[in-house]
Amino acid sequence: MKKSILVFASLVLFASCNKTESKADLHITGNIKGLKKGTLYIQRVVDTTLVAIDTINIDGKSTFESDIDLKSPEVLYLFLDRGVTNSLDNNIAFFAEPGKMTIDTNLDAYLSDAKITGSKNQELLEEYKKINNRFNEEKLDLIAKKFKAIKYKNLKAIDSLGAKQDSNIKRKYLFATNFAINNKDQEIAPYIALSEIYDINIKYLDTIQKSMTPKVAKSLYGKKLTEYVNGLKKQ
Repeated sequence: MKKSILVFASLVLFASCNKTESKADLHITGNIKGLKKGTLYIQRVVDTTLVAIDTINIDGKSTFESDIDLKSPEVLYLFLDRGVTNSLDNNIAFFAEPGKMTIDTNLDAYLSDAKITGSKNQELLEEYKKINNRFNEEKLDLIAKKFKAIKYKNLKAIDSLGAKQDSNIKRKYLFATNFAINNKDQEIAPYIALSEIYDINIKYLDTIQKSMTPKVAKSLYGKKLTEYVNGLKKQ
């Protein structure tokens, strides 16, 4: 996870230094049912830290809106400050795109009940996560079984479970690679390469990088993937 964050560390600075791209407005509207008072922050990653780019005060009215200058599709975060905790359950990640987007949720299930519309990349991200979660669930199940096998010193089971763990990782990475290539015309492709499989064999990252359409290659994540792959090749 730390490596993944580091890969993205300079994304925003990279974008801010690129003056050849024109600004594109993003208009966000939403509703947090049940919220009467609190503060919303729209954030982006800067140097591995989430930094607020807009602040919205909620006082009696649960609806909100915001206008963001977005040079390229980018994963942003909608953080709810309840004045009590900074739990991850208070932060909704969404793949922002120029245009109009809507984020609706409720106070009791802020993260899990979030409905985000208006972004093709967001739709693809949700599709990806749905399948990827299966690999994560299998990973946790295998860890629990292996722990039990170690506890009872069942060497045969330990070896078998270790092989299954390796297989699960390979299938997870292959799925991510294929998903990125199959969606080479969307910014989700380089995003997945950078955030999910940054440590895979370089030939797969190179394939994803070369498969990107010109539009995606010029995007924030597209340029960063090219930069990242070129850096690996020089090592």
